[in-house]
Formats: sequence, structure tokens, C-alpha cells
Amino acid sequence: MSFDSDLYVVTDRHLTGGRALCQVVEEALRGGARAVQLREKDLPPRELYPLALEMRQLTQAYGARLLINDRVDVALAVGADGVHLTTTSLAADIARQLLGPDRLIGVSTHSCAEAQAAAEGGADFLVFGPVFFTPSKAAYGQPVGLDALRAVRAVVNSPILAIGGIKAANLEQVIGAGADGIAVISAIISADDPASATRNLLAALRAASAKI
Repeated sequence: MSFDSDLYVVTDRHLTGGRALCQVVEEALRGGARAVQLREKDLPPRELYPLALEMRQLTQAYGARLLINDRVDVALAVGADGVHLTTTSLAADIARQLLGPDRLIGVSTHSCAEAQAAAEGGADFLVFGPVFFTPSKAAYGQPVGLDALRAVRAVVNSPILAIGGIKAANLEQVIGAGADGIAVISAIISADDPASATRNLLAALRAASAKI
């Protein structure tokens, strides 16, 4: 299975402004999003499972892909399209043994070395960043910047999604530096109108890609 979405919506139920997470995600799906990562890292498996099951039913209704952050067991239990791994998760090659050949594996990376290792380990796509400053990624250190993105693009053939402080205004720079698309959290999850925010980002992505 190949990853062919240029917009990857990453969830955080703490950023919805009190709205139900599935409601916000459904609005994003109505706006055209076709790939979602359920990233609720503080939920234990017993609580994550019913949310993942609801999200699986929702994404299926819109023909979208669902990946579960870190939890291979939950991904398998709900029939998700794959998992999203971090530097502390199972290695991609081990996850592949558990998931089989027909599910997606994404990996978050923060350096050229991590990106190369993930690609060589069999990741279907990489999320690289944070490219610009964003509060949700502040714990991962200073932004890596566009030059680091260019360096990763030079050595990795896998699809790369940039993350971190990405907005319509800087999308052209990000795509110009070699990203195949973007992953966003607050730009959609915190938006007053997630459907419009999604449509606007998709339009900006298409415009930026057309200039490359």
C-alpha cells in the first residue's frame, strides 16, 4: 500500500475547544481530508480502543485512511489502515512483521539520520519536523528549518510530510524545499471551521505544488 495523501490530519482532543474529536475530524473529512492519524498519546489502550473504533467507522464512511499512533495492537483491533511510529515505538521492520504487507507505516523523524533509518527500515512515508515553531512540537526542541528538510529530501526517496507551524502562508516554501505534503494538528483541529480550514490548506497545497 502506498501513501498518496498530501494532507495528514493529526488529532489532539485537547485542542478542539471543547468539541467532540470525532465531530471535528468529520468536518475535516467533509472539507476533503483523506488521511487521519489518531494521536491521543495519553489514553490507555482500554480508552483508546473505542475512540479508534469510532474513528475507523467515520474515516471509512468518507473513504479516508486512518493510522493509529504507536499502538500496533489497537490498529489491528479496529482494522485501521496502519500505524504511525515515533523514535520510541517499535522499529518499522518489526511493526511490518506484525501488520503484514497491506497496511501503512508512517514514522516521525527529526533529523536526517532518523529519516534515513526510517526509510531503510521500510516506512511507507515520513513526517519530518518541526520545520517552524509550534507549541505542540516545542518539546521536541528547536525547529529544524527548511535547510534540514532539503537535506532529507536529497537522501530519501520516501514521501515526506513536513510538520510544525505550517500555514497557507509558508506552504510554498515547504513544498519548494522538497516536502510531498504536510501534517497538521492545530491548523485544523483548533480551527473555528475545520472544513473550511481543510479546504483552504488543500487549495494552497495544490497551488504550491503547481509552482514546483
